[in-house]
Order: sequence, then structure tokens, then C-alpha cells
Amino acid sequence: MSEDADSRREMIAVEQVWAGYHGQIVLEEVSLSVKEGDFVGLIGPNGGGKTTLLRVILGLLTPYRGTVRLLGKTVREGRRHVGYVPQGVKFDHDFPINVWQVVQMGRLSKAGLFRRYRSEDDEVVAEALRNVEMLDLRDRPLGELSGGQRQRVYIARALATEAQVLLLDEPATSVDPQVSASIYELLQELNHEMAILMVTHNMAVVSAYVKSVGCLNRRLYYHGGETLTPGMIEEAYQCPVEMIAHGVPHRVFADHEEQKR
Repeated sequence: MSEDADSRREMIAVEQVWAGYHGQIVLEEVSLSVKEGDFVGLIGPNGGGKTTLLRVILGLLTPYRGTVRLLGKTVREGRRHVGYVPQGVKFDHDFPINVWQVVQMGRLSKAGLFRRYRSEDDEVVAEALRNVEMLDLRDRPLGELSGGQRQRVYIARALATEAQVLLLDEPATSVDPQVSASIYELLQELNHEMAILMVTHNMAVVSAYVKSVGCLNRRLYYHGGETLTPGMIEEAYQCPVEMIAHGVPHRVFADHEEQKR
């Protein structure tokens, strides 16, 4: 790694984390470092611990062992700098809430539950919507949006927290390939301003958009580069995996060894 890369600020530092539920281990000795400018794609089988790792980073699950630091701070102190887009947000399509109001929710941590929104909050919300190209639809009811448009609104809500790090859990679930590509292109643009850690099952996304790759199946096989091999995937998934790219530029990745960081 170059001296310049070493000098970048560490946004997420996961050290030797063991975690799970009701005494059952899901994550085993996981270490991960995400620095300024990183765009990390996290892949792995269902049940391999990807969402669990995000929950640990967000402070929603306390690890049995190990530590997590966010921007050099404890999770409690640092998570206000982290924006989160969960997987498959469910909502009542008839619920009377519009795009602007959804994104405003991202200001609650700044405004507090009982404080009125201020002009500075409105400016942040407008900028977040502008960044995801949804400002023109600010008054549209959420239930009238397409799946891809709703995902952009949820990303805008995360941006409204003034996040320096963005965590996403399958951000393009249940949208068609063209819409999915537009979301990942948006994330590439946002990556100029913030670090991104994204869970995905989409191999084409990993090969076309992210800068580094992590394969998680209880243990983390982390790669500081953007390369991926069938052997690497099979080691993480513990079964043969066929790599297919449908018209998407992709890379052939170097062999790897299990890494702690």
C-alpha cells in the first residue's frame, strides 16, 4: 500500500470481532478497515454474517469480543457520521408521506424529536435530494414512486444526516437491471465525497463499480484491491460459483490469502 493510502483517515475500524445472537456465533474473528475514499463491496452467502456486520458497525448489536471504531471514536460517538440504507424497506403505500418528509427524517438526529426544523435543515434536505436527482419530486407521495426512485429517496435520507460514511445493504434489491445500474453509478459519484461499504449479491456490481472486495462467511476474506477470482468466491461460499458478466466490463482478479485487514 502506498504512503498516500496509508495516510488516509480511517473511517471504520473493526478489530477481531466475534458476534452473533443468543450465544450462536455468526461472525468469527472479523477485522476490516475502511478509509477515506474507499468503496468496499461485501459479498457472501445468505446467513454468512453480512447484515450482522453492518449491525455491529452501527451499534445495533454488541459484539461478544473485539472492538469497533468509527472515525477514531466509539460507535456511540461516531455513528452520527454514518448514513445507513437498509435492505428492502417495507411501508404502507397509502401512508400520507411525501419525498421531502422522508428525507427530513434524516435530520432527526440533528434536530431532535421536539425541535422544529430550521432553514439549515431544509438546505441539507434539498442538497441531499439534488444529489440523488430527486428534488423535482420533493412533493410526490412516496407510494407513487417506482422502486428505483424510492431507493434514491432512502439514499437521500442517509445523506441528510451529513454522513461521512455510507453503509448500504443490497441497495438495488427488486429493481430492474437498468435502474440498478443508475443507482450504482450514483453511488460512484457519492464516493467522491464519502467512503462506502455496501453489501451485495451482484457479482457484476463488484467487478464494475467497487474499489475493494470483502467475502464474508463467518470469517472475512478481505482484499484491498478491486480483484476477484472464482477461487476466492468459492472459498467464501464453500461451493463452486460460476462467474458470469452480461455485457458488463469486469476484471480477472489475483489469487489471495485470508487477511486480517
